[in-house]
Amino acid sequence: MSWLSTAFAGLALFSATFARAADIPLAERRSSYETMAPEIRAIQDDDTANPGMFWVLDGEALWRREAGEARQSCAGCHGDAAISMKGVAARHPAFDGALGKVVDIEDRVNICRVERQRATPLARESKELLALTAYLARQSRGAPISVAEDPETRRAIETGRDIWNRRQGQLNLSCAICHDDNPDRKLAGARIPQAHPTGYPQYRLEWQTMGSLQRRLRNCMTGMRALPYDFGSEEFAALGQVLAWRARGLAMDAPAVRP
Repeated sequence: MSWLSTAFAGLALFSATFARAADIPLAERRSSYETMAPEIRAIQDDDTANPGMFWVLDGEALWRREAGEARQSCAGCHGDAAISMKGVAARHPAFDGALGKVVDIEDRVNICRVERQRATPLARESKELLALTAYLARQSRGAPISVAEDPETRRAIETGRDIWNRRQGQLNLSCAICHDDNPDRKLAGARIPQAHPTGYPQYRLEWQTMGSLQRRLRNCMTGMRALPYDFGSEEFAALGQVLAWRARGLAMDAPAVRP
């Protein structure tokens, strides 16, 4: 058994008798940035050292580039992203009434590509989609995460909460056991975060590249030895919505750098 499997197994045994705690009080919620080592925070804070800025620069070029049969660029519709896109990433995921479902920022980019540019959607975790979403998220740096108050969004939050609290996989763990009940404890030598999505897409030192929130969620599910949901699934959309609700009011810090 690997050291990681041993660590997860130990947590699973501990969690079997651990009573569910209440949600983390809003006033006590902290982004992972606040609990990182000073050396990693310094990398993130310096745009000349933050590796995620390479994706941001690529995204800026894609923002201005014409695409699709319409030969339209994002800038052609939206203009200066620093103005038109400020706060947009902080308001996603969000319920789209026309589509009748929750969409995240990756979905929003592809909706525009298909409907406005008449271009093919970009693949999840592709270099181009990560670049565009990193560029958009950069425009919301410092903006508070916000969640709409409407019946459809509340239903998505409840669906996501059910998944968040559901034990899954061979280790019989739930997201809540780690991130609501045991934040700041150590798992395999690493601090367990509260799991607030303030910095996605983010550059993870473990990956040596950028990745989306859904990639991180799939990693967690694999670690629980559960079958991961598909990229773009309704389950991940609902999880993204409840994560945004848990993090409401926290400031965006994309593109983040994490261990």
